[in-house]
Amino acid sequence: MKIISNIQDLRDQLRGQNRAAFVPTMGNLHEGHLSLMRLARQHGDPVIASIFVNRLQFGPNEDFDKYPRTFEADVEKLEKEGVYVLFAPTEKDLYPEPQEYRVDPPSNLGNILEGEFRPGFFKGVCTVVLKLLACVQPKVAVFGKKDYQQLMVIRQMCHQLALPVDVIPAETIRAEDGLALSSRNGYLSQDERAEAVQLIQTLKEVQEKILEGNLSPEAILAIEQAACEKLAERGWAPDYISVRKRKDLLSANNADIASAEKLVVLAAAKLGKTRLIDNLEI
Repeated sequence: MKIISNIQDLRDQLRGQNRAAFVPTMGNLHEGHLSLMRLARQHGDPVIASIFVNRLQFGPNEDFDKYPRTFEADVEKLEKEGVYVLFAPTEKDLYPEPQEYRVDPPSNLGNILEGEFRPGFFKGVCTVVLKLLACVQPKVAVFGKKDYQQLMVIRQMCHQLALPVDVIPAETIRAEDGLALSSRNGYLSQDERAEAVQLIQTLKEVQEKILEGNLSPEAILAIEQAACEKLAERGWAPDYISVRKRKDLLSANNADIASAEKLVVLAAAKLGKTRLIDNLEI
């Protein structure tokens, strides 16, 4: 595996590779990331990965400096997966001058849910993803469903900007007890790790209640509120538990419910100092 930090060197290395499959990451790789590499190989060749902790998507009170960086271990894992090139730019490589041009997603998708609680997050995500895609110029790019809203934002960005890349969604990889794999799980204490499984359990309970029958928007709101209250009673600090339409993440109305619109329930909540997100399609 070749490790490249310079954009021009990357382009030189990939010249003529018009079927490349790309997996962007922020490092601290776990089995969830590695499953993305395997899925990428099914859709293109060679597989290109990137590791870059993107300052633009971190808020002023978020954990940019504390974000776990495990580069040597990450390299070893990627080599075992047969990744062809690891693009690992420094901030100076990717942002040689202040990144004054930004990609701002539409407010009806970028300012809800995660965008409401992390202002500017998706602007930072879109900007870095667009720049990484411009550097790698892949045929396909793989993103996990665990970051459900991020997947939708990126997919819409690629569609509206007519980027010549297919965005491939990957299913969430979970631990045996159901907890979605995440780099932030490493922040959890032993007791918090045992409690963390309650997030997916709560989403499953919401899913079951929705599947019981046709529900009004008011009934769905009551289910969401009850789920948040349940987590709060267990010591969590929920930001949201929200049932949305899969196609645009807007709230479902009576017509949507009557027409059996495909739904997804999304959640974000703090357990101790660690903020976890998850989702479940309905």
